[in-house]
Amino acid sequence: MKKIAFSTTGQTLGAELDPRFGRSIHFLIYDLELESTQLLDNQQSRNAAQGAGIQAAEIIVRAGADTLVTGHCGPKAFRVLDAAGIAVYNCAAPTVGEALIALRSGSLSPASSADVEGHW
Repeated sequence: MKKIAFSTTGQTLGAELDPRFGRSIHFLIYDLELESTQLLDNQQSRNAAQGAGIQAAEIIVRAGADTLVTGHCGPKAFRVLDAAGIAVYNCAAPTVGEALIALRSGSLSPASSADVEGHW
């Protein structure tokens, strides 16, 4: 695990973890080695009539993340992420920072499949 993507409604580690992946407002990329963050906007996916999860997954892949922490991930997005070797963790933490702590402590388990249907 080197770069972790979080679905979020805000712009910092203190921001709310967005339970939606494909229609998340932003993605916060946390680099474990550099302990730095990068904010990515998800407006194009958020406004898509369909395929939001696939487009969002492609953003994560292009960002070089190897891990995703989100509330929920649909089947099409999960397939794209899985094919790219990105581990998906579902998390109900209220903030990105708390989700990061849960991931680093080992209290989250990687998902083996999508946990919601598409268009959630």
